[in-house]
Amino acid sequence: MKIVFLTALGVGGATVIGALIGFIFKKISHKFNDIALSFASGVMLAAAVIGLIIPSLDFGGKYALAVTVIGVFCGAACVDLIDKLVPHLHRITGVDTESHPESTGQIDKVLLFVIAIAIHNLPEGIAAGVGFGTGNTAEALTIAGGIALQNIPEGMVIIAPMLATGMNKRRTLIIAMATGVVEVIGTLLGYFAVSISTAILPFALAFAGGTMLYVISDEMIPETHSHGNERGATYTLIGGFCLMIVFDVLLN
Repeated sequence: MKIVFLTALGVGGATVIGALIGFIFKKISHKFNDIALSFASGVMLAAAVIGLIIPSLDFGGKYALAVTVIGVFCGAACVDLIDKLVPHLHRITGVDTESHPESTGQIDKVLLFVIAIAIHNLPEGIAAGVGFGTGNTAEALTIAGGIALQNIPEGMVIIAPMLATGMNKRRTLIIAMATGVVEVIGTLLGYFAVSISTAILPFALAFAGGTMLYVISDEMIPETHSHGNERGATYTLIGGFCLMIVFDVLLN
């Protein structure tokens, strides 16, 4: 349990580390962000497939294929549904939008981006927690490490847009930290859910893998391929994916 709790803090803390870096380097180039996020996408993709979906097939028994496929689609659909239900919450910025109504749209857009990160942090955390249910601590740590790695550039890129809307630094940091706390909660939820009933492990693994695949495809890849850095982003993603394969072979 101790290692799970420390992992939860590490996964969530990576977002905070990224946010602190974002305060230091307020103007992060699109190219740097695309390369860093693409590498993280490759790491997450490998973690989802090798650490979650394949183990789901291994633990699924007689109906492994059906359970895994259904679980992956359920995970993706869950994140999609949550994403659509997110309201516009510009009030939490503390910016006076009545005095500056023209900034309301910009604030909403930035907050939706930040909230989207918080939303997918929950299933990412669950993915990290569920990984420990397999009993393979090394593999679980690999999954958590991949998730933590991609949280750093995410934490970095949310700072500058929030500051640009007029939010003060203290509130900006609190919001960034909140996205990390969501991931800590998700990790603990995933671990306890699987600990209570190992029967749900195959579905839970596939579900977590599906959430990660959705986030990679819907948010991370489009973001890294929208600023003219497509080729570099593609090769960096492949590099991150291959690195995780190497880690998986060496750790097992």
